[in-house]
Amino acid sequence: MTAVDPTAVEPAGGDAADGDGPDDRLRRWRLLLGGGEADGTQEPLQGLDAKRDEVLAELYDGQRGGGLARSAPRVARWLGDIRTYFPTSVVQVVQRDAIERLGLRRLLLEPELLEEVTPDVHLAAALVALQRAIPDRSREVARRIVRTVVDDLQRRLETPTRQALSGALRRSLRTRRPRPGDIDWNRTVAANLRHYQPAHRTVIPERLIGFGRRSPQVQREIVLAIDQSGSMAASVVYASVFGAVLASLRAVRTRIVVFDTEVVDLSADLADPVELLFGVRLGGGTDIARALTYCESLLTQPAQTVLVLISDLFEGGDRDELARRVATLVERGVQVIALLALSDDGAPAFDHEVADVLASLGVPAFACTPGLFPGLMAAAIERRDLAAWAAANEIVLAAPPA
Repeated sequence: MTAVDPTAVEPAGGDAADGDGPDDRLRRWRLLLGGGEADGTQEPLQGLDAKRDEVLAELYDGQRGGGLARSAPRVARWLGDIRTYFPTSVVQVVQRDAIERLGLRRLLLEPELLEEVTPDVHLAAALVALQRAIPDRSREVARRIVRTVVDDLQRRLETPTRQALSGALRRSLRTRRPRPGDIDWNRTVAANLRHYQPAHRTVIPERLIGFGRRSPQVQREIVLAIDQSGSMAASVVYASVFGAVLASLRAVRTRIVVFDTEVVDLSADLADPVELLFGVRLGGGTDIARALTYCESLLTQPAQTVLVLISDLFEGGDRDELARRVATLVERGVQVIALLALSDDGAPAFDHEVADVLASLGVPAFACTPGLFPGLMAAAIERRDLAAWAAANEIVLAAPPA
């Protein structure tokens, strides 16, 4: 049986009737079921449909197809075929399945194969995970693919992130006792319209609203602490891109820390997220308490700091120490957030007991998509109720707030 949804494959020109009539639905089910004695459709495939079925059979039905085996030229042709016969959304799904089902991790290390692959977040994460095994002849191609993915994400995510955080920073700097030169007249007038004096045709500003003067210190600090375990691979890619965008904001000091049983500070590479990603070592154990201890040592303004822990919370170290570290951070005024995932894949398996502990300390734990992350950071900077923010965005918390 194939793993492609029949509704994802459009009728091939001249091979099937247009629309969604009985014949077309039968053809789609034939593609889904994969043929053979078990499909029950007795529907023959022709033209492009037959070619689609052939390339899918090589991946999903080893008995019908010849299999891709470990022939680099054959795999290269196959990768080209799926890009010819399927839309990008399907190509990415099939590529992912091929990496897992056919042992293509080894084959993807060949540069001629990498050139044929459609770049996406999951492929970038796979290459980052494989980086220490990539031979010199493939390394430049692998970096180019990761660069393509990162550049695309940065183009799509930079503007909404800048807008959300810049607005939040401006709002958080407002003061109700501004100096004359710092008065925000538009907001002051709007806030005092009830005090309009018709006789004088003016508004009496009983309440002044203005912008606070920036101090020489950084107004906000953001620390991204990223779990390097294999299940967090896509989250690492997204977090690296967001880290680079955040680092470009002058009013924010951003640090990025990755960890397994060791802790590595990659803040120096924030200007280039590709370099940052190739400093990541996906896989290995997890010691969250140790990572949080290091993150606490970075703090210069705890009450002005947002610490985002991106982890599935499977603690391999001391759970009691983890709870103590989080409690200390919260007591010092740090806004702590636990993201079970920062990706479009939904929440992974996670440790529910640790999530319960964090909730009891006032730290929400939930998965977040890249599209919602800028809004989350804006809410955190403004010290809004993050449980309420999650509910408003239809995000389910891993545990109810304390």
